[in-house]
Amino acid sequence: MGFYLRKSISIGPLRFNLSKSGIGVSAGVKGLRFGVGPRGNYVHMGRSGLYYRATIPQSSSAPSAAQRQPAPRLDPQIPPGTHAPLEEIESADIAKIVDSSSRELLNELNLKQKATRLWPIVAVVSVVVLVVGLLSGWPNWLLIVLLLAAIAGTYVAHSRDALVKTVVLFYDFDPEMENAYGQLHSCATSLAGCAAAWHIEAEGKVHDRKYHAGASNLVRRKQTFVRKAEPPYVKTNIETIAIGVGRQTLHFFPDRVLVYDPNGVGAVSYQELRVNVGTTRFIESDSVPRDAKVVDKTWKYVNKSGGPDRRFKDNKELPICLYEEISLSSQTGLNEVLQVSLCGVGEAFAEAIALLGKKIPKESSSAIPAV
Repeated sequence: MGFYLRKSISIGPLRFNLSKSGIGVSAGVKGLRFGVGPRGNYVHMGRSGLYYRATIPQSSSAPSAAQRQPAPRLDPQIPPGTHAPLEEIESADIAKIVDSSSRELLNELNLKQKATRLWPIVAVVSVVVLVVGLLSGWPNWLLIVLLLAAIAGTYVAHSRDALVKTVVLFYDFDPEMENAYGQLHSCATSLAGCAAAWHIEAEGKVHDRKYHAGASNLVRRKQTFVRKAEPPYVKTNIETIAIGVGRQTLHFFPDRVLVYDPNGVGAVSYQELRVNVGTTRFIESDSVPRDAKVVDKTWKYVNKSGGPDRRFKDNKELPICLYEEISLSSQTGLNEVLQVSLCGVGEAFAEAIALLGKKIPKESSSAIPAV
């Protein structure tokens, strides 16, 4: 998952350009463009070559349970009270996941996310006017003029929305930072290459193991993704890594992790991000991923000696797989757990994050860009 570094970004009619002297912006058509350069309305936030401008007007091993199993579906053979209620594993409210160096950027992102989009309103009003005109028998020439005006108005409104709601982030790396971020992309490639990846949503203790294949814990999990993806309403000159964690998505930028959820955007700096990696024995009730390591077997309903409980029908044998778990947390409230089918990839990912944390200097204060 090697990343590229673009020198320009287009948003609607505007093009943002990165050069050795800074950032410029131009507008126009091919062959005729107007713009301003580094001495114009841009602020250079001098930190490892990072430019920011809103658009214009360590890992350590975590202890693992002896054996874990997915939370069972409703089964009439399992009496109530055989396990504790599953406790949700989730991050704090997104408004609390804010590190001091990201406050101004988050204010800009959240403000722009809440901005109303005009183009759907213009499109709906235009359709209504055209329908009324057709039903009322307006002249064809007038309907054609209105149609062209509707198309032009919708396009202008769409371009306006792109400018108002989008934030531009430019990155220019020195060799050390480029190598560190490239290492993170390489490790993310390994994570994405796992045959299966899950987000752990909840976990609970088992009180009576014979009903749960001898497991000591039950978990609720859902398949998730690791891929290249830009956050909504952000344009940047690099490719970023996205990891799904339930209702939230983590976007890994060179200097911070942006946390997106339906209510807004949060951020965690790499210095504050804690990554713990460990292995867990997991009783797999679904198909075994092709790259998973099967370390043992058990029965769906097990007796005290470890054999099959003959009182239950459909008591099939289940594989016990060795999976890797990656927990991501911060003092500001981030709390997410990933599970992947291939062991060994999480440690490298944690080391890459720790390396980025060392390469980025910790900011003692935060300044608001003057625009």
